[in-house]
Amino acid sequence: MKSRMLEEASQAPQAMARALAQDGSAFDALAAQLRLQPPKAVVTVARGSSDHAAQYFAYLAMVRLGVAVTSLPMSLFTVHQAPMSPVGVLALAFSQSGQSPDLVAPMRYFKNGGARTVAFVNDTASPLARVAHTVFALHAGAEVSVAATKSYIAQLLAGARLVAAWQGDTGLKAALSTLPEALQRALAQDWSAGVEALVDAQRLFVIGRGTGLPIAQEAALKFKETCGIQAEAFSGAEVKHGPMALIGEGYPLLVFAPRGPAQAGLLDLADEMRDRGAVVLLAAPPGTPGCNLPLATTGTEDLDPIAAIQSFYPMVEALARARGMNPDTPEFLAKVTRTH
Repeated sequence: MKSRMLEEASQAPQAMARALAQDGSAFDALAAQLRLQPPKAVVTVARGSSDHAAQYFAYLAMVRLGVAVTSLPMSLFTVHQAPMSPVGVLALAFSQSGQSPDLVAPMRYFKNGGARTVAFVNDTASPLARVAHTVFALHAGAEVSVAATKSYIAQLLAGARLVAAWQGDTGLKAALSTLPEALQRALAQDWSAGVEALVDAQRLFVIGRGTGLPIAQEAALKFKETCGIQAEAFSGAEVKHGPMALIGEGYPLLVFAPRGPAQAGLLDLADEMRDRGAVVLLAAPPGTPGCNLPLATTGTEDLDPIAAIQSFYPMVEALARARGMNPDTPEFLAKVTRTH
């Protein structure tokens, strides 16, 4: 029987096509305002999977626009009442439910203090949406499985759309228009090698870099949530600063190495770890030496990580079932998390 997680992950291409058909003028209007009055600071407000999506936006914005983006730490307003100045700030909230108090409180603070507030949220009637000047619906549709899939991909898309509009990059916009087809190809990739390699795993490193690092972080979270594997995400550079000491014979690693300037270093790392005896799952474009998890490509390397996570979700769902777990209802977790 197909799980709700797999069903919802498989709906992502259609959901992204639905999203791309809407809100184009709203993205362009916001981008025009940002170019006319550039913010003095940009902060993202998000938790869990949504924070990984926010970090993907941050990478794109910093690389393409040269705009520094900071992820707002937890508890600054709900616990510490930090006296931050909101004037001139662009605050971007990413959320599926829009329910968590530690998202709503800082966004309300920023809005009341004169910042520009924007929410990317699946529930446009949520408390988070009500404290944002501008609300972009994710258009992901209902998501019942505790593990977020299509709503996460929708947040990645929303962040990329804002960057494309802000930059006025017609090439990125054109690539975005073909993303649903790329995601459909990504769903068709054979990642069964991942299930075979990890069915008995108890711990795991997930490696990425640049725009691929937020994807690695999301994958590590899903391994924890759905499979009960102690998975930790690291950048291809950070892993060499200490965590590498844990990697020995038989230690499993999932390395995301899509196209782009970070790929060469990630491939070198994969080779080095294989020589050490590690079990390396290499997610890379077909034909890449050592690739056993093929990645579909998109219209630009900046969007390839979105296709990568689309291929990952069916694999981790199958892995959870192979380990005797229900990926829809992870123990101790709920769909909506209300942290303070």
